[in-house]
Amino acid sequence: MDLIPKPEQVVSAASNVAHKLLYGGLADLRPMPRTLIDDGPLREVYHYRPLKDLASTGDPILFVTPLAAPAICFDLRRGCSLVEHFVQQARPTYLVEYGEISFKDRNLGMEHWVEDVVPEAIKAVSQHAGGRPVHVVGWSLGGIFAVLVAADQPDLPIASVTAFGSPFDTTQVPLVAPLRPLLKLTDGAIITQLYRLMGGAPKPIVTKAFQLSSFQKLLTKPLTKLVNLDDTEFLAQIEAVDRFSANMIAYPGRTFGQLYHRMLKGNQLNLGIIDLNGHDIRTDTIQAPVLIFAGATDGIAPINAVKALVPLLPNAREVRFEIVPGGHLGMLTGRAARTTSWVVLDEWIGQYSTPDNKPAPKKAAARKRTPAKKAATKKAAAKGVVVEEPDLDTEAVIDIASTAQPDRAAIGANRDRRFGSASSRNLARKP
Repeated sequence: MDLIPKPEQVVSAASNVAHKLLYGGLADLRPMPRTLIDDGPLREVYHYRPLKDLASTGDPILFVTPLAAPAICFDLRRGCSLVEHFVQQARPTYLVEYGEISFKDRNLGMEHWVEDVVPEAIKAVSQHAGGRPVHVVGWSLGGIFAVLVAADQPDLPIASVTAFGSPFDTTQVPLVAPLRPLLKLTDGAIITQLYRLMGGAPKPIVTKAFQLSSFQKLLTKPLTKLVNLDDTEFLAQIEAVDRFSANMIAYPGRTFGQLYHRMLKGNQLNLGIIDLNGHDIRTDTIQAPVLIFAGATDGIAPINAVKALVPLLPNAREVRFEIVPGGHLGMLTGRAARTTSWVVLDEWIGQYSTPDNKPAPKKAAARKRTPAKKAATKKAAAKGVVVEEPDLDTEAVIDIASTAQPDRAAIGANRDRRFGSASSRNLARKP
């Protein structure tokens, strides 16, 4: 609001406060309707159902959730949901998530996700989509998983890989720098004993760590909300992000140890080689095209930490690096993402998608289920049978695809942001 608010600003602010008090919030937090198509140990693969009278076409997209963060990062709220964006484009859209991590999962290492969970999800999605290759899109550690899977199992049906805010050089992360003298002094012994004792990184610690990564925003948040009290979209986004940060998930002990010793201390990812489960995974074996996003104001995965992946992919069909507005979560699903990173991702997927030979058949609308039927489907899910979640009013979804216009000036803060690999047919750098 202005220093001296205009009448319309006062009315809008009063309306927002009243709506918050009466209805509990301004954000539309309804999840997009989805169907469980595959599951396994800490693996749930969902297909997002297409809008009514709109058949899905094209190669499928699989969103890879990072550990510790909830899967709602891809479906934050209506109007700022990457899932919603692709469903509206009739693109077959899928997601893999892992459920709650508990103390009994403490012995699971990164290889569980790199060698089993994500590869099995890719196979399930490809099969469900009629044998088409899959565009694998991961955020943060999910992006690292996607890259390592493409390197470890090149025969998987992968059309392309996209990594949002995935740091491959931890020496470039400011949050880590103050800890390095302590790591050298103790050789990590203190932290090692702590995570072994706790079986990993518990949910409360993960939540606090995420909140403290934006400590300045945390301190100024009350004033920021007051200043923007008339901005409904701004307040709705804060509500959605608050819900996201309140639903963090624990890290398994062995996985946390690998992240700590190999990535934080050893910085192995920056070498392009990481030892998992007794064998080396090399990023230079990747041949699929790779798109890399860095957030201009990302404190968790700064630009140089993310850009370090570019030279590690000499044999990829194409490597494209883009700097977009936003912090670690904002670059993926912030309000500016609708006209920046989403536009680039649309173009990328269109570029590397196989053409349709014929329109895909329309799927019949799912019937509403009674409470008794819902109980039956839960039992069926435990046996590996496809389970559907309740339908929502998809006609009320905001049509982002038709309203958002590309903000080209905000995409790519540096001129040499795109890179063609040595084996690419497009070797010229694009401005």
